[in-house]
Amino acid sequence: MSTQHTITNSAIDLLKKMIAIPSLSKEEKEVADLIEKYLQENGVNTGRLINNVYAVNQYFDPAKKSILLNSHHDTVKPAKGYTTDPFTPTEIEGRLIGLGSNDAGGPLVSLIATFIHFFNRQDLPFNIILAATAEEEISGTNGIELLLKDEGFLSMLQGSTIMGALVGEPTKMEMAVAERGLLVLDGTVHGKAGHAAREEGINAIYLAMEDIQAIAKMDFEKTSELLGKTTAKVTVIETDNKAHNVVPASCRFVVDVRVNEQYSFEEVLDQLSANVKAQLVPRSFRMKSSMIAKDHPIVKAGKQLGLSHYGSPTTSDKALMPFPALKIGPGDSARSHTADEYIYISEIENGINGYIQLLETTISIY
Repeated sequence: MSTQHTITNSAIDLLKKMIAIPSLSKEEKEVADLIEKYLQENGVNTGRLINNVYAVNQYFDPAKKSILLNSHHDTVKPAKGYTTDPFTPTEIEGRLIGLGSNDAGGPLVSLIATFIHFFNRQDLPFNIILAATAEEEISGTNGIELLLKDEGFLSMLQGSTIMGALVGEPTKMEMAVAERGLLVLDGTVHGKAGHAAREEGINAIYLAMEDIQAIAKMDFEKTSELLGKTTAKVTVIETDNKAHNVVPASCRFVVDVRVNEQYSFEEVLDQLSANVKAQLVPRSFRMKSSMIAKDHPIVKAGKQLGLSHYGSPTTSDKALMPFPALKIGPGDSARSHTADEYIYISEIENGINGYIQLLETTISIY
């Protein structure tokens, strides 16, 4: 059996074990334990910060720059409609079905296999760092963002600068060189309570509907070549009123805004606020749009290998990295968060080969 085949089989076995462990965001301890143990069994010394597991290559040299390999091990809740147990890895016709198999278990185990492949190399012109992190699915603060600021992690780097990252997400191994930012807004409109049987009160739902219609008609004119237009969609609407016979005095709604690099979050917020009655409050300005330069060594390597590139409409931990990052990985984003989520076994093998070739080519042109 070839070394590559052994590495692939080991990665698939790890993914099956990950699927079998529920790892919802903020509940990732057991899967982090599994990953940490797996790395240690492969001769890798690991670091740990809450549910984030990290490591560096054996011949780490602080005088060299570093490339970070990162993906997440947390998942969303299982979607309705699974025909198999989401926590039982199930193989059917070359597909591995289970929660987190595609997003982002497949990319993560492929990156782990890639890290182990390069772990003992003494001739690397840069260091390779691995980080399997938490809370990506909720854009949480205890994942990659916390790790990159952690004293233990920084002391391990000993001053080495991270020159770029590979962020493992299901992109069909195409290069997502840019991605739209995410701005989530909470809107509240106020009316006046009254009895539904009488013509009294001011219905806050009706006021909210006017705002929702205004948001639906919003047109952000500045278009991005890679990321398209900035979009705003109302995704949640609710009131505190549970009684059928009471006119609600307030109504809340949530706006999901995907922002291209042509706009700042502040500009988008100002434009939306000018067109609605509601007070719009941003949850965070953290998840900004991001882009890696086309002449970055990693991107140049990908082009040399014939990989296509695009701008991603979805957001990842790439948005939280203060250095250039390329989002790339096996699997298909269209399968993420769906019932019977799956990844093809062949995609994992191709993902490992693709990551290794990408880094080998980066080494050759660095």
